[in-house]
Amino acid sequence: MPKHLYILIAILGLSQLTHAQDEEQDNIGTETVTVTKAYSPTISDAFKIKSIPNLNDSIVLQKKKIEYNIFSVPVASTFSPAKGKASVVKKLPPPELYNSYASGGAGNPSNAMAKFYTSRAINRDERLDLGFNHNSSRATIDGVDLESKYSSTEVDASYSKRDRDINWGAAVGLQHQLYNWYGLPSGVFDLATINNIDERQNYFMGEIGGYVNVEEAYFRDAKLKYRRFWDAIESGENRAIFGTGFEFPVEEESFGININMDYVGGSFANANVNSPTNDGEIKYSNFQVGINPTLAMLRDDLTLNLGVNIVYGMDVEKSESNFYIYPAVTASYRLLDDSVIVYGGIEGELRQNSYYDFVEDNPFVSPTLDIQPTDSQYDAYIGLKGQLLPNLSYNIKGSYTAENRRPLFKLNPENSFRNDEKGYYYGNSFEVFYDDIKTLGIFGELNIDVNRNFTLGMNAEVYEYDTETNNPAWNLPNLKGSLFMDYQIDENWYMGVNLFYVGEREDFSTIVVQNPPPGGIDATMIILDSYFDANAHVGYRVNNQLSIFAKAANIANNNYQKWANFPVQGLQVLGGVTYKFDF
Repeated sequence: MPKHLYILIAILGLSQLTHAQDEEQDNIGTETVTVTKAYSPTISDAFKIKSIPNLNDSIVLQKKKIEYNIFSVPVASTFSPAKGKASVVKKLPPPELYNSYASGGAGNPSNAMAKFYTSRAINRDERLDLGFNHNSSRATIDGVDLESKYSSTEVDASYSKRDRDINWGAAVGLQHQLYNWYGLPSGVFDLATINNIDERQNYFMGEIGGYVNVEEAYFRDAKLKYRRFWDAIESGENRAIFGTGFEFPVEEESFGININMDYVGGSFANANVNSPTNDGEIKYSNFQVGINPTLAMLRDDLTLNLGVNIVYGMDVEKSESNFYIYPAVTASYRLLDDSVIVYGGIEGELRQNSYYDFVEDNPFVSPTLDIQPTDSQYDAYIGLKGQLLPNLSYNIKGSYTAENRRPLFKLNPENSFRNDEKGYYYGNSFEVFYDDIKTLGIFGELNIDVNRNFTLGMNAEVYEYDTETNNPAWNLPNLKGSLFMDYQIDENWYMGVNLFYVGEREDFSTIVVQNPPPGGIDATMIILDSYFDANAHVGYRVNNQLSIFAKAANIANNNYQKWANFPVQGLQVLGGVTYKFDF
């Protein structure tokens, strides 16, 4: 810049300073000046910051180019890597299966058993099954004057054929049972009378039946069975049962119809034991036909079956008939998945009774029974069941039933006026007594599966009876309970236990007289004590085909009475072998 310009700027600045000082000395007064201007904001242009800025420095190091060279020297080696193989999971060998087995055993007191079973595949769709089962005892029970031996033998065969949409089959069975009316009242009869009693009773049964099941069709199934049952005292019974079912889809529901026909008829050559003489015979003939329409509904966690059971029952021997209408409603609801399932229902039926069924329940009945059907008006129940834990399940149920003509077993009277072929009229057999009963019941069950090798279960039942005759419910206990356990100890050893308890029961005994007094005959009440029975078994598998086992019954050696005047055998031990094979 020129020098004279610096001089000029200095002179002007000095003159301005002098003038300002002069104005400060002059008093020109005060004045307020307000300057107003509108605010006009502006936005500057945005610019992007470079993530990698350029360097404008003249001193920048340049990377040197590097060249890599490998000096390869061959090395002699004898290593040869093996090819990789996938790891193989070791599989257990499949169990050997056999189509047949035979089992036999013997023990005290003079007990024996034998079993045989075979299942043969004729071809891919056809199969033939054969079975044989025998149990017997020739023992004499302590304190019993008559023979107490028994025997039961069964033979059965079945044929089945399965096609794509249909399967059908047929079966035939034979059975023989030997029992003795050994339950004489204690201290009543002399030795001569006892030696003259023929206490043996033989039962025989033969049956044949068939069935057919159809898939994906309105016609669902059908079954037919005929059974002939008779004994050694000219008693005989015929029974024929036919049933069929149809199912029709209705939108999301299913409508089904079941049709059943049941006939039972027979005769007893001897009159009722209460009769002073054996004049006449007992005949019976009962036929019923029923139709059961049902609507099944499934809604998420709810399953509901709405139905009705309409039955026409006819007593052919008495020429009497009647119509019966029963409810048939069941339901279940998953309240908490599989943990809590609520279920309930109300159902009824006209239950057909038969001589064969009574003998299965009590083989010491007399061949002089009155056979009538039971009018089960309703069985109303509600309960809870479920799986509390993966290995713990439960079931609790309360019920109330009303039944007309429910059969009860009652001790036959002593009748010294009879002279029948067999000796069952000495107070050593049972008759069937019908009563109208209302029953309140509670049932509880608990099952524990600790693992595949150990299972434990227990249940209990409590009942309260109200009879129309105001008599006790003869021979029905108010309390029952049981416990069972199965344990597979290892690959060879296994065992099991079965315990059960039955509470007190009531019965009574009488004596037939030709001229009963006006006040009636005397009856002696009998209280049957409650009893506890324990049974166990243990076995050892020698190999896949051969096993050795031992069983013990009535381990407590308690000669309790299941029926009045009929004590059971004490401790029983039986051992045997089982052999599996292909036949």
